[in-house]
Amino acid sequence: MRTIGHRKIFAIPCAALLLAGSLALHAQGPSDADKKFVTAALRGGMGEVTIGQMAADHGNSQDVKDFGQKMVTDHTALGDKMKGVAGQIGVTPPTMMAPSDDVLEAKLKVLSGDAFDKAYIQAMVKDHREDLMAFNKEINQGTSPEVKAAAADGKKVVAEHLRMIRKIAQAHGLDTKPTASTSSGN
Repeated sequence: MRTIGHRKIFAIPCAALLLAGSLALHAQGPSDADKKFVTAALRGGMGEVTIGQMAADHGNSQDVKDFGQKMVTDHTALGDKMKGVAGQIGVTPPTMMAPSDDVLEAKLKVLSGDAFDKAYIQAMVKDHREDLMAFNKEINQGTSPEVKAAAADGKKVVAEHLRMIRKIAQAHGLDTKPTASTSSGN
């Protein structure tokens, strides 16, 4: 009987240590990769809104105009949700879009008509394909439950956008297959 008593006395501190260790793992907070994902998602969303507004205002075809407006609406909502997550994990939301979006914006500003539509459609196919990979990576490799949940919600929207822009690309006679530069790496 005495041995059983010692086991109980020993088992209680061991269980407490295991529980404390488990809680400590969850209390560590988001990884640097989680924080980078949130920052990149916010920057990318800002670009989608800015460039989407350009498409809504200057697109040549109605489907491009409508898709551009959808980018404004959907990415504004996603950005608002992601800003809440950023606050939860201690990330200051960026105030500028990604440099690649600055380049795209400059390119689109000098185009009009079908040339604008073609460049916008191709950029959106590429961007949404890359975004979907980034959201999947965060879902599968992220450590923050809040960030992973936001990535899962965002993935649904990005996947729907990719499906839509591929359909628009096909209607405009554009190829939607990844090029060597967009299909390698991730």
